[in-house]
Amino acid sequence: MKVSTTWLQRYFEKPLPSIAEIANAFTFHSFEIDGTEGDVLDVKVLPNRAADCLSHRGIAKDLAAILNIPLTYDPLRTALPAFPSTEKLTVEADPAYVLRHTGALVRGVTVGESPAWLKSALASVGQRSINNVVDILNFVLLDIGQPSGAFDVGKLTLKDGIAKIAIRRARSGEKITVLTGEEYALTEDMFAFTDAVGGGLLDIAGIKGGKDSGITESTKDIFISVGTYDGTLIRRASQKLKLFTDASLRYQNRPSPELTAYGMRAILSLIKEIAGGELIGVVDVYPQKASVSAPVQLSLEKLRTVLGAKYSETEVMDVFRRLDLPAVLLDGKVTVTPPFERTDILIEEDLIEEVGRIIGYDRVLPASPTVALPVDQARFRGIERVKDFLVERGFTEISTQSFASKGDVRLANPLDKTKPALRTTLAENLKEALVKAKLYAPVTLPPNVKPKLFEVGTVFSKDGEQVVVETSEKVSNMPVLTPEASYVPKRYMLGSYKPFSLFPFIVRDVALWVPDGTSGDAVSSVIRTSAENLLIRLTQFDIFSKEGRTSYAFRLVFQSDERTLTDDEANGWMASVTAALTAKGWEVR
Repeated sequence: MKVSTTWLQRYFEKPLPSIAEIANAFTFHSFEIDGTEGDVLDVKVLPNRAADCLSHRGIAKDLAAILNIPLTYDPLRTALPAFPSTEKLTVEADPAYVLRHTGALVRGVTVGESPAWLKSALASVGQRSINNVVDILNFVLLDIGQPSGAFDVGKLTLKDGIAKIAIRRARSGEKITVLTGEEYALTEDMFAFTDAVGGGLLDIAGIKGGKDSGITESTKDIFISVGTYDGTLIRRASQKLKLFTDASLRYQNRPSPELTAYGMRAILSLIKEIAGGELIGVVDVYPQKASVSAPVQLSLEKLRTVLGAKYSETEVMDVFRRLDLPAVLLDGKVTVTPPFERTDILIEEDLIEEVGRIIGYDRVLPASPTVALPVDQARFRGIERVKDFLVERGFTEISTQSFASKGDVRLANPLDKTKPALRTTLAENLKEALVKAKLYAPVTLPPNVKPKLFEVGTVFSKDGEQVVVETSEKVSNMPVLTPEASYVPKRYMLGSYKPFSLFPFIVRDVALWVPDGTSGDAVSSVIRTSAENLLIRLTQFDIFSKEGRTSYAFRLVFQSDERTLTDDEANGWMASVTAALTAKGWEVR
């Protein structure tokens, strides 16, 4: 989610620290930061916190807890007004889909350009201004996380002066053109806002508004729709239509229906301030009122055991104060009653996580385990002896996945449909790896030398699991996988690690005659000096003498860590090599 620090500052009286410090605070206490640009943070909000933190208010709330600075105000902690009712608007909602819906009728609005502060706020997170009414809805969505919609009442068919809205299951084949101009055909597992009198579709419920009922500068009377819908049905419809919006993202993460009323209050307040008009009334359809969040109890003893740190009662209670989580301490146990928007706090472990992340996991000191972990050292030594035996004979170890096209043990939910079983042999994956290894052999092996691979891994049969070894070539006198008590592994006692390049290499060969007595090292030195610094491997692969002269052949491998090389570049470097060899009086063949 794009988060503006200028927008966040609206929630604080005290000036916030730099964007770098804010990013660092979130990284160590709450969220990953995918990047920063100007005064905007790209915050990675995971699903467990999406219900409250896909909003500037939620992000500000968490930042206040991390930095231990108060908010100047919290829009979800101020009392709601009693909305006036009306008989000029009715909303019929299918309870299979609608958790709560509030609809408002406002007459006499002036649709036009938004004020500078509103346009600036939206622009700061990459949103373009459309008109004051639509901008207000987008602002509230980004501010407190409540999606909404607005419709031109003048485009509805009224009955006895009453606007009638039906939120119903779509009929197969019904079509709607959305605000951005695309047409979608709905199916019976989707829901739509409809004009109950005229029958027209107004909106793909919870996903995107229709073009025919959209707000324009000629609009005078508006129907404001603020609701909460079944997150699973929203997700299925979005995936089926391949239509993903800011609204659908929030609904599929199941915000509390209680948020609906706060969204309506914010929208009506801004409409009155910016677009004028008269509120005729509000209809609130709430088929089954959301249950009050159940209290969650935390044992301080368990907290200290799980986190491995001796947090005091004062520290723990201070965390809940900073997070604005009502908490009562009694006999070493804290009872926390989560507010409606914190749908992620359900069990004791959720509270342990809150304490750990706010105080900081750096407070947890490293400690050795009190119980020795059971390790089969004899088995380990036997496996390492086999590995070293093969490495000493020119083999390279590989490690492949345990999945296979067929086997005795089938997977209930395979990651790869072509490999739905656990392997009974290492041979299948080894053959695939050998094909790939041959492609990269010029980078790692001398010319005409075949790659040799091996793997030590687990195979799975109907009789159980077994560790086996498989090689790409037969090996004589190889030790079996049995313990070797005195054995110490010799591998990896290799120089520093250098990352391999992700870009393809280019291979060139050069052969030349030199006078007898000229060493191969002297020739290779000239080649290395004259070649481009992207020469990563130089190998002599042939030598013979005839009539007082010696013939050498070398293979050159060029590769970049930053880009794909071209043949023209390689040809240029080889021309330099040839010129340098010729200048020494040697004959390039």
